[in-house]
Formats: sequence, C-alpha cells, structure tokens
Amino acid sequence: MNAHNLTTVTEFILQGLSDIPELQTSLFTLFLAIYLVGVLGNCTIITLTTADPKLHTPMYFLIRNLSLVDLCLMTVIVPKLLINIISVKKIISFINCMSQLFFFILCMGLESLLLGVMAFDRYIAICNPLHYLLVMNKRVCTLLVASCWMICVLHSLLYTVTTSLLSFCSLNKIQQFFCDLSPLLKLSCSDTTTNEHIIFFEGFIFATASILSIVVSYVNIIIAILRIRSREGRQKAFSTCSSHLIPVTLYYGTVFFYYVRPKSSYSLEKDKFVTLMYTVVTPMLNPFIYSLRNKQVKGALRKITGRSSQ
Repeated sequence: MNAHNLTTVTEFILQGLSDIPELQTSLFTLFLAIYLVGVLGNCTIITLTTADPKLHTPMYFLIRNLSLVDLCLMTVIVPKLLINIISVKKIISFINCMSQLFFFILCMGLESLLLGVMAFDRYIAICNPLHYLLVMNKRVCTLLVASCWMICVLHSLLYTVTTSLLSFCSLNKIQQFFCDLSPLLKLSCSDTTTNEHIIFFEGFIFATASILSIVVSYVNIIIAILRIRSREGRQKAFSTCSSHLIPVTLYYGTVFFYYVRPKSSYSLEKDKFVTLMYTVVTPMLNPFIYSLRNKQVKGALRKITGRSSQ
C-alpha cells in the first residue's frame, strides 16, 4: 500500500438520501414534520402513562418504555439527517459516528427485546388472566425492563468497540444516511472476520431470543383465542393483541427485508427506504397505533388537556 492508502480516517462522509438539489427542501420539510409528529406522539404516551393512575398497569409500563426507546431512536437518526440534507458537506467525525452507532444498536436492541417482553405480557393476560397481576407485578416488570437495558448496553458496546478498533484508510464514504454497522465494515481496510463472526453468532442468539418469545407467545395466544366460544370474547381477546401485532409486523417485516434476503435483490435506494421505515417511520407511528383505538388512553388525554370525558 502507498502512504495515501494508509492515511487514518478521522471523519466520514454520509451518502445522504438524494443528490438532487431540487428535492432537498421537500425532504427537509418531510422529515422535520415526521420527527416533530414522532416526538409529540411518543412524549404524549410517556406523559399520559406516567400522569394517569389508571394507566399504571404492566401493559402501559411497557408501552411507556417502548415510546421512550422510539423517541431516542428517532433522535439518534433524524437530527443529523436534517443537518446533512441542508449541508453541502455531509460529514460526521469518527467519534460522533461511533456514538451514533452505539445508540442506534442500543435502541434497535431495546426495541426488539421490549416487543418480546410485550408479547409475553399479552400471553399472560390472555392465557392466564387470573394470575396476570401476580406474574406481571411491578417488581417483575421493572426487572424485565432493567434486564433489557443491561443486555442491550453490553450488546451495543460489543459491536461499537470492535468496530472502533478497526482501521479505516482512504475510503470514508458511508453508503447510508447514518453510521450503520454493515457499511462501516465494508469501508474498513482491516480484517473484519472477527466482527462478522460476532454478528453471526451473538447477533443470531440475540435476535432469536426476541423472535422466539414473540412466536411462542402468539402461538399460545391464538390457541387460547380459538378456544373461546363466544364471538364477542374472541374479538375482545384479539383486540388486546392487535395494537402489539401491528408494530411487531412493521418492525420485523422491514428488518427482515433488509437483513434476510438474497444479494441479487440489493439496491442502495431500496435499502435506504427500508431503513427509513424501521428507524424513522415505525417509531413515529407506534404511539398512534397504541392509542388510536384505546379508550383508556383517549380518556387520559381528555383528562390531561382539561376536556370533560363525559
């Protein structure tokens, strides 16, 4: 290698969403609106589930934590995206890139594990309703969420530290609108075999734990619902799960499309769109999915805004 190729990279250039100047204003307006709506929606859920005693239940405790994670995920991605849209040089320093990578992986991991815990919560509520408050008591819920945070911090540290130890030479253009793990590994001039092994083995175990929790929980839930004789009872049981199934479908549907697919279907523009779905759009939609058909949340909102609930 020549001296130029051995130059250590101190900053990266983010690809961005589009190089067409005419689209920059529209993109900035669109994502600013999405971000503000997402912040308002998630902050509203956090405020309502904290302020209203009627919403101090295990389900809303988990929803509050999911809203916090969604808020953090959007904040990790969107502000830097907005800055880059209106900037000529879409630069991010090495330290800031590693920081963004850490918080991105942390939030994605928390989203995954919390969806698994919420599936278990719905399983207990439907399959063992008489023991629900005994099993999903405040101490258990706190321990479950605290465990999710601890596991995800260690999970994120593992990926961020091993990535930061790699060498980055002359190539510094990330083919993505934020510091994602896969584009960074492609840029490295080091041997990334160890990183790839970590992703394959540790990542597989991490993802499988959450997915198995959701699949096993919902298989049992479906069996329990089918055993309910009355149509009204089945509809009520399914209604308690639908607000959780939609975010699970949106999240895992887009994540699977991005990571589990043949290489022949690779497209940079398609990848950016899919990434936007699970990093920006889904976190923005989640609070509205959880509250749109929920009478308790609507009642709490009317109460906190001073309107009569009559």
